[in-house]
Amino acid sequence: MFGNAPRAVWSRWLAPDELGRIELACRALLVEEPGKRTLFETGIGAFFAPELRERYGVVEERHVLLESLAALGVGDGDIDQVVLSHLHFDHAGGLLAPHRPGKPLELCFPRAEFVVGRRAFERAERPHPRDHASFIPELPELLKASGRLRIVDGTGEAQRAVGANFQFMETNGHTPGMLHVLAVGTSAELLFGADMVPGVAWLHASITMGYDRYPEHLVDEKAGIFQQCIEHESVIVYTHDPRVAASRVTRDARGRFAPADLISEFTRWDLNEARAPVAA
Repeated sequence: MFGNAPRAVWSRWLAPDELGRIELACRALLVEEPGKRTLFETGIGAFFAPELRERYGVVEERHVLLESLAALGVGDGDIDQVVLSHLHFDHAGGLLAPHRPGKPLELCFPRAEFVVGRRAFERAERPHPRDHASFIPELPELLKASGRLRIVDGTGEAQRAVGANFQFMETNGHTPGMLHVLAVGTSAELLFGADMVPGVAWLHASITMGYDRYPEHLVDEKAGIFQQCIEHESVIVYTHDPRVAASRVTRDARGRFAPADLISEFTRWDLNEARAPVAA
């Protein structure tokens, strides 16, 4: 998860267990507008067979996303759109119903339109040998067979598909064509970081993952987007950080990017309100 950074450095941010593993979250973002619910990413879900769940260290047997939505009074049939930054299994696996031994995979979200960038979808259909294990082989065909797949070309088409309250950015350092949404309210902007910045440790611009296809390119992409976040006081939602759900970005005394106004957890936030819930 920290690329070529030495363990002596990254273990200060997230301590590994006896097998060298670190705890990670899989966080999704639900945006509610009048008459519309849009879900950004779906986490890992519960589609893994038991042996794969053990291999990847997935501790929950349940479909946590569906339970989290239910706690908000929302069922998977209430979701109008699911927007996917990319189709790696820890971001798109929650599209699938829980594992059933001997049964084929099935999609959840029976009403939703599935929005994904063209380059990200093509990557999932024809992965490179270096990253093929990150994809769910059956998923592209399941999405096409649903009749509700919307493949968008670029950020402008993504915005037209999802709505005027959203802006999109595209990065290519982690995987080709990864989409990042910026939800814009009258008082706040919320950027869903996806795998560009999995957590606060990756705000260090030079820290990248071994999974990133083009690390040097990603470093440049991060620096540009982080600077925009500072200028607009945007809040970044972290997909994989186990302790910090979101934060703003600042620069420390040495000019390096750093987190500010840490949000450890929030369930609801009106982007038209003046302040975000902050819990350091």
